[in-house]
Amino acid sequence: MPLIERRTFLGAALAALPFALTDHSLQASTEAKVAMVPSGEDRLGEHHAVGISSTSYKVSSQNSHGGLFIMEHSNHKKGGPPRHMHHYEDEWFYVVEGDYIVEIGSERIALKSGDSILAPREIPHGWAFVGDTPGRVLIAFAPANKMEEFISKMPAPGSPNSAYSTDAAYYRAYGIDLLGPPISLG
Repeated sequence: MPLIERRTFLGAALAALPFALTDHSLQASTEAKVAMVPSGEDRLGEHHAVGISSTSYKVSSQNSHGGLFIMEHSNHKKGGPPRHMHHYEDEWFYVVEGDYIVEIGSERIALKSGDSILAPREIPHGWAFVGDTPGRVLIAFAPANKMEEFISKMPAPGSPNSAYSTDAAYYRAYGIDLLGPPISLG
């Protein structure tokens, strides 16, 4: 039996590749639906209370096949979540309006409208709304992992197990370490 030359084999394999692909193998990239969300609305038609803010989902985990989750926090009271650390997600903040403080590692940074900052995974961080007028911040998690579920199943504000409490087990169940109290505003 004659040996086939490597160059001939590779050429034939590459030429046959388009025939090997089926419509099914391309579905994930071609069947994505447009995820337009009107101003002030939530992707799922719901609004979520998170700590001292209300949250609207803008890009759900399903929209991005688990690659991204984006939500908008609307703040009317000063404060924010406890210091924490994500093991599996990078967290990005974009201030739409208002004044915020973000602590990432040992750095404390003031953010105003139009500013953004990335809190990389495995770096302790926290943030707080510090403005005197209402604030809004977009927060994105990449990859999405369980962050949408974390927010959706969060106990109601004021309950003994609310997300802004010290329920370390709740955080740990979603790959997050609870590291300390919220940022001090005083």
